[in-house]
Amino acid sequence: MFVIRDIMYCKPGQVRPMVEKFLALAKTMKKEGLGPMRVMTDLSAEKYWTVVSEMEVKDLGEFTNMSRELMKNKDLQKIMKGYHDLIQSGRREIYVMEK
Repeated sequence: MFVIRDIMYCKPGQVRPMVEKFLALAKTMKKEGLGPMRVMTDLSAEKYWTVVSEMEVKDLGEFTNMSRELMKNKDLQKIMKGYHDLIQSGRREIYVMEK
């Protein structure tokens, strides 16, 4: 099992629009069989205006294939349109669950 965490450092005043995009993305992903996705905002973080999405997946290959298919989804494209305007930078972290 893996935890995939996408960390977005938003421009000032752009956290709420990014959160709304991630919440809509989570809903679309759930319909497609991925998820659930948690969406979090910083109370204290390395940088201000941080938004984090996090999900657990069983297989990285399956996640990669599903992600590629999702990118073709018109609803997803509409949801994520313009998100680059909301962020300064971001990164992805992938962890192995050690249970």
